[in-house]
Amino acid sequence: MQRRPSSMLSILIPVYCFDIRPLVQQLWQQAQALPFPWEIRLLDDASPTQWQATNRELSTLSGVEYAEQAQNSGRAQIRNTLAKSARYEYLLFMDCDSAAPDDQFLERYTKHLSPRTVLCGGRTYLEAPAKTNEHLHWWYGSQREVKSAATRQKRPYEGFMTNNYLVPKSIALDIPFDPTLQHYGHEDTLFGLELKRHNINIIHLDNPLLHIGLEEADHWLDKQQQAIRNLYILHRQHPDLETRALRLWTWLHNSGFLGWLYPLLKRRAPLWRKRLTQETRPSLRLLDSLKIFWLEQVWREESVK
Repeated sequence: MQRRPSSMLSILIPVYCFDIRPLVQQLWQQAQALPFPWEIRLLDDASPTQWQATNRELSTLSGVEYAEQAQNSGRAQIRNTLAKSARYEYLLFMDCDSAAPDDQFLERYTKHLSPRTVLCGGRTYLEAPAKTNEHLHWWYGSQREVKSAATRQKRPYEGFMTNNYLVPKSIALDIPFDPTLQHYGHEDTLFGLELKRHNINIIHLDNPLLHIGLEEADHWLDKQQQAIRNLYILHRQHPDLETRALRLWTWLHNSGFLGWLYPLLKRRAPLWRKRLTQETRPSLRLLDSLKIFWLEQVWREESVK
C-alpha cells in the first residue's frame, strides 16, 4: 500500500568529534528504498578541524546536507537547531557514534509513523568492548541500557534516550529541548518528562542502534559525575523529575540516613571508583553507591550557597 504523501523523513544527526561516514553511508543506502522523500542533515557542533575535514566529504552525497557551527551549542540546543532546519514532517534523531544493526533499520521505523506519537528504538552494544580501557562504559551499557521494547514500555517516559528516536516535527518544535542546559547530562531525561506533561504518546520499538563510541573508564566516570550534578539541578527546577538514582537518594536523604552515612561514603568513594575503573566486570552497585554519594555531595554544596 502506498504511503500518504505527508510521510516524509528528515534524518538528523548532531556531530561532534566522530567519523560519521560509515553511519551515513548505511543510512543513505537504506533511504534509497523509502517510498517517500527524505533527507539526511548533519550538523557539526564545532569539532576540531580534523574531524570536520573528515566528514565534509559526505556533502557530496545527494540528499545529504552537512553544516558546521562556529561555536559549540551543546547537546540540547543543537537538536533544536536541527529540528528547525528540517524539511520534512518526521524527524529521526540519532547520536553520531552509532551504527545501524542491519539494512532494515529505517524501514522498521516507517511502519509506525503517527502524527502524535514519539517512537524510541533503543540501544545495543557489541559483545565485547573494542579496547580494554573502555570496559566500564561497555559493561554499564550492556547491563543497564540494553532493554527490550516491552520492558521500556512499562515506564515509557522514564530513562528517555536521545540516541535513537523519531518525533513528528510539530512536537519537536512545540516541546524543544531546554536551551539553557549547557553541561553534560539528563537533557534527555527532562525531555521525557516534558513529553509526559504534554500527554504525548511514546511507543518503544525493538529497533536499536549499536553504540560504538565508547569512552575510557576514567573519562566516562567523570562524565557520569557531571551528569549527576546536572540531574540535581534539574530536580530542583522540576521536582517531578524521576530517575532510579533520584528516587533512592530522596528516600535515604529524607529519612536522615545519609546524614550519618555520608562520612563513610566519602571515605569509600575513591575505592569504589578504583574498582570500577580496574575490574573487568565490576559490580554496578558500586556505581549506584557513587551516584548517591555524588547527589548528597551536590546537595551539601548547593545548601551552603
